[in-house]
Amino acid sequence: MRYIKDTTISSCNITIKYALSVDFKLVSSRYPVRLTDYYAALIKQPDDAIWKQCMPDLRELEDTSQCPDPLDESALSPVPGLIHRYPDRVVLLVSNRCPVYCRFCMRKRLVGSGDAPIRAAELHAALQYIALHSEIHDVILSGGDPLMLDDASLQTILAGLRAIPHITIIRIGTRVPVTLPSRITPELCALLSRFHPLYINTHFNHPVEITTDATAACSMLADAGIPLGNQTVLLKGVNDSVETMRRLTTGLLAIRVRPYYLHQMDLVQGTAHFRTSVRTGLEIIKGLRGHVSGLAVPHYVIDLPGGKGKVAILPDDVEINGSTLLLRTYTGERATYQDITDLPE
Repeated sequence: MRYIKDTTISSCNITIKYALSVDFKLVSSRYPVRLTDYYAALIKQPDDAIWKQCMPDLRELEDTSQCPDPLDESALSPVPGLIHRYPDRVVLLVSNRCPVYCRFCMRKRLVGSGDAPIRAAELHAALQYIALHSEIHDVILSGGDPLMLDDASLQTILAGLRAIPHITIIRIGTRVPVTLPSRITPELCALLSRFHPLYINTHFNHPVEITTDATAACSMLADAGIPLGNQTVLLKGVNDSVETMRRLTTGLLAIRVRPYYLHQMDLVQGTAHFRTSVRTGLEIIKGLRGHVSGLAVPHYVIDLPGGKGKVAILPDDVEINGSTLLLRTYTGERATYQDITDLPE
């Protein structure tokens, strides 16, 4: 497997100046930094919504109370690179590289810590496992970012999956349309369209990210017959207001991307400064319902610690006792989730 050739060293003066600072070097020695020219150019000033998502912060090192792998992905990995949490679907980690290393990443423990894509032997083992488990119908390519692989490598992976008769759906999770839209080419779209039904979930977090270039990338994918969804992470100081989320979700519909999930921040070590309370998320959903098209209202979900899976949260469908939430998993199990109290910036 091979990666594409991409631009990763930003020429944006504001980020170069910060990259020379002690804070930058201290944090990046633990949690690597990667940034494209394109995404860096969206930064207008330090500490704006784009800056917060991609530039290192000393608070990443201060947060040691949480687990590096709260979703228990390692324990749910029957072979390297494969996560089997739900009965009928698996996640296949094909890349360890992204165009931008988001500071809130759920796989902060992995991304950037070793840069190699999935090896041929690992891919073979994963495909063999999937082929032997006929209950699996849905494969999600993730990483890192799968679209950082070159076209030939993607074709090898997709063809391998399509050769398994019981695989009916392939999904790709990618932030490339947001952070490196030039990667979306007619050639890539033609390749992907050969493997329908294929879905893409991308990852816009703020309306500033809906640029002319991002719009063109999403249009090419949609024109290739690929349904596009979006998974947004609720981030303190970035998108934790009703107004911002209204502009984001309606803006996404305008470029043919359906808002799919609004994720409560996972309890990942090094990300606590991004976390809001669940009450904040519920207020945002209340502020969307009825005020925007139902198409623009995502599912608000918590991915429960311990690998128990996602739980959808509705304003009237959660028991709240102080800072403790009582939730029901997809298996019917009752689970508690410890919320936080929102603190001022």
